[in-house]
Amino acid sequence: MNEIIKQPVTAVKGIGEETAKLLEGLRIYTVEDLLHHFPFRYEDYKHKEIHDVKHEERVTVVGRVQSEPSVRYYGKKKNRLTFRLLVNQVLVTVAFFNRAFLKNQIRPGEEVTVTGKWDQHRMTIAGSELRQGRVEREETIMPIYSVSGSLTTKAIRKYIKQALVQFGSYLPELIPAEQRNAYKLPPKAEAVKALHFPDDAEAMKHGRRRMVYEEFLCFQLKMQAFKKANREQGEGREIVVATEKVNSFIRQLPFPLTNAQQKAVDEVLADLASPYRMNRLLQGDVGSGKTVVAAICMYAVIEAGYQAALMVPTEILAEQHVGSMKALFEPLGIRVELLAGSVKGKKRRERQAAIEAGEVEVIVGTHALIQEDVRFHNLGLVITDEQHRFGVEQRRILRNKGENPDVLFMTATPIPRTLAISVFGDMDVSIIDEMPAGRKVIETYWAKPDMLERVLEFIAKEVEAGRQAYVICPLIEESDKIDVQNAIDVYHLLQQYFQDRCEVGLMHGRLSADEKETVMEAFSKNDVQILVSTTVVEVGVNVPNATVMVIYDAERFGLAQLHQLRGRVGRGDQQSYCILLADPKSEVGKERMRIMTETNDGFVLSERDLELRGPGDFFGAKQSGLPDFKVADVVHDYRALEVARQDARALLDSPQFWTEERFAGLRHYLEEQGVFDGEKLD
Repeated sequence: MNEIIKQPVTAVKGIGEETAKLLEGLRIYTVEDLLHHFPFRYEDYKHKEIHDVKHEERVTVVGRVQSEPSVRYYGKKKNRLTFRLLVNQVLVTVAFFNRAFLKNQIRPGEEVTVTGKWDQHRMTIAGSELRQGRVEREETIMPIYSVSGSLTTKAIRKYIKQALVQFGSYLPELIPAEQRNAYKLPPKAEAVKALHFPDDAEAMKHGRRRMVYEEFLCFQLKMQAFKKANREQGEGREIVVATEKVNSFIRQLPFPLTNAQQKAVDEVLADLASPYRMNRLLQGDVGSGKTVVAAICMYAVIEAGYQAALMVPTEILAEQHVGSMKALFEPLGIRVELLAGSVKGKKRRERQAAIEAGEVEVIVGTHALIQEDVRFHNLGLVITDEQHRFGVEQRRILRNKGENPDVLFMTATPIPRTLAISVFGDMDVSIIDEMPAGRKVIETYWAKPDMLERVLEFIAKEVEAGRQAYVICPLIEESDKIDVQNAIDVYHLLQQYFQDRCEVGLMHGRLSADEKETVMEAFSKNDVQILVSTTVVEVGVNVPNATVMVIYDAERFGLAQLHQLRGRVGRGDQQSYCILLADPKSEVGKERMRIMTETNDGFVLSERDLELRGPGDFFGAKQSGLPDFKVADVVHDYRALEVARQDARALLDSPQFWTEERFAGLRHYLEEQGVFDGEKLD
């Protein structure tokens, strides 16, 4: 039955090869893909009273025109048509953008039906449709689809309607009857029809609830089955942890561990000692001390006779880790080496030979670590820092370098629990949510661009006091597409402004590795006092003397990235400052600036960032592994996600799941996902 809906989309009457090509642009290849191409929103054509409408809700109202329509032109071919409309004794403004041609259809005293988005604060409807007189629609809820090329929503609706007639009854029922009955969920075919052609809002809501649960249940089953397969099939090894030596190593650190750090260490050491392969995510805010936790775990592995590898996204960060690891390990006779793109020729061959012979216990590097010619002697622990910056395949290659090494992923991007459950459902999670004692809170200010001179004078005062500053820009060079400050222009501006007072440096991604190293070394030694840079410095750069972080066009960045950039200062014992130069036009942009000035807690920020940006943009990269849910939303449907997680665990732990016919659909889904194929565990 499942194979019937996996036929090419051309099996649907009315869809030929040409239309099939257009549908490919929407990633619709099969009948099943078409039936699961759900609307991204709905137009509500049911007439409503204004006082019943919520802010930003789409609405249809009937009213009498109270003013002559006026059109204002701005920019190239852009215009705004407005008129006043009396809706049941409430006077509102209706605005249509780039629809000046409607002017001739709007006459004072006449009745019209308007559909659009309601702005309660401005008492305005942003119109999407205008019809003469009082118009009642047979279908009051109209689905709106993503389209591509010459395809229209109307055409998509027609094809889906035909597909439901031909194939609706073949949609596989994945959710077991027990769960369907417990949560009062409609059957699959009924739910899919209700999402495409709802009889009313209630039917649509129940259809969506059903599909949200199905998506979450399937995903959680996959994640937890991966975890189960990793534990049961991945032959881990019990590393004998020399507890007293590890405790002695912790005691000789220059500072005591926080309770959160100690808890994370205990969790990782317990994993190392277990017979299962560790697959753990360590997340903590900027400056919370993840690197120290990693070093303690590396020491435990080395004392047990194994090597440890740390993979980081940039060479600058790799070099900084090498410096801090050498300070910790070399007095104990433990050899630390760097393996990165800048290590070439004879030096590289010598290091690779020493690593293969087991003479190097700690290897720190970039993606150079995963190249084919790099072989380890006895790799016991793999740590990936800022793990979401590496692709799934890169992480897998490093993990397979040894014989089932334990794996620890680290990130300084505090990931909200809602997202962690979704993306990292196959991992155990340790959280460092406590900052080291005595660390000063970075003061954050939002400044408009016309305050630039005051900001520059503030930088000058800090520099005169012997301290340093970062100035971050979104782009390297001038762009016609986006009007934002660029690093090269700002560099020349600051050179001119500070010409006799201090040195200004420039750093960006197009510099060679050697050029970047030269600039960072000059900044680290305070030979350069102001560093103009793109977001290359976002992760891991550590200059304790830097006390000012200025971010141009701060509204262009997400909260998580702004927080990462802010974390480059405040690393010494001096008070540090972050200044956001921004003039956001949108409410979301303004809200970001307000949130940044109100809190330094990365976990609070990440939750707010997730709410503002949505899960798809949280990491800013597809390789994060974020599932592509068609209906579900990990933020707004969080309770359903929790329920599905618990149900998935119970199903996998039940012996009946693996044998009984009623679970055949879910078992087939897991087989399709390749859960038990070692090559696909990522």
